[in-house]
Amino acid sequence: MVPPAAQGEFAPLFIGPLRVSPPVVLAPMAGVTNAPFRTLCRHFGAGLFVSEMIAARALVEGNPRTERLASFAAGESPRSLQLYATEPRSAGEAVARLVGEGRVDHIDLNFGCPVPKVTRRGGGAAIPLKPRLLQSIVRAAVSRAAATPVTMKFRTGIDENLQTFLDSGRIAQEEGCAAVALHARSAAQLYDGAANWSKIAALKDAVREIPVLGNGDIWEAQDALRMMRSTGCDGVVVGRGCLGRPWLFRDLADVFDGRAPQDPPRLGEIAALMLQLAQLLAGHFGEGPGLRAFRKHAAWFTKGFPGSAQLRARLVQVCSLDDLRAALTGLNPALPFPPQAMRVPRGKKSGRQRVALPPGYLRQLDSATPPPREAEAALSGG
Repeated sequence: MVPPAAQGEFAPLFIGPLRVSPPVVLAPMAGVTNAPFRTLCRHFGAGLFVSEMIAARALVEGNPRTERLASFAAGESPRSLQLYATEPRSAGEAVARLVGEGRVDHIDLNFGCPVPKVTRRGGGAAIPLKPRLLQSIVRAAVSRAAATPVTMKFRTGIDENLQTFLDSGRIAQEEGCAAVALHARSAAQLYDGAANWSKIAALKDAVREIPVLGNGDIWEAQDALRMMRSTGCDGVVVGRGCLGRPWLFRDLADVFDGRAPQDPPRLGEIAALMLQLAQLLAGHFGEGPGLRAFRKHAAWFTKGFPGSAQLRARLVQVCSLDDLRAALTGLNPALPFPPQAMRVPRGKKSGRQRVALPPGYLRQLDSATPPPREAEAALSGG
């Protein structure tokens, strides 16, 4: 059992002018952290809730789908957007547009995508291997951001032999980023195995002028306390741990305030949350697309409950809100949340990989030449 936080043990997180208390950030996840899901999470607690990853070039070129992904819910504040760029021109232009139009309060740069079709072309997690290229992109973004804080998220490196996180942190600090976040896994790990929190401690030791946030294996609220106490980091980034469990943000607020987390909701409350999320998605995307987006959440909400396999089979076929209401009819609302499901990893389970890089890439690490356009695919994976 991890002791609760003592009063005043953890200071609020300041990202430029933004005060984040408790010091918790929702990690961007493609197809998940859209405005409806962020709204649901925000009902449970405070923090910084970041948008899905947005491709800078597509935003500059006015791609309609990208514009839709970059939208925020009415009244959403602060408006935090994650940007993915592979070259300085579009990075700077995208930031200038977002800031100039008053659309954001915070921009996060993602350099952690491990998807093979991206790294194979020199994008994503491959960019930090080229410090001059990374520096040029970060400089372009920060220089066009005016007073809007820019942060940066990255992985430990390509694999254990190609570690880039310390250089990436130093570049972020030198170029004026307001904070950095480390997903304590390599690109080769994808989402496999345990996150190496010692890397977060090493980054905190190397980067002393700006906040360092830790990401990886925050499954329960006490994990956040353990991470901050063991690494000295200034805040935590929550990703897959909140899938199907938006009340994790309530638990985090509790433990940072020195209170024990509340009991998880029972099945009846979870059914109400699923319907609420589906209604938010339908209102944002339209009923058909919204319910299709909802289907991926079904397994995360119901995992571990008796009969959940049969329930999920019904939920992944819903096409309307009426379908969903019918699928939820007859559940036992008093069923408690199954303890064995508390720490079950959620989301992506891909094992490990050998990271694909362009031919001869490792012989050109001093180059600041950007990768080809194809490397800027709007994919997830930080």
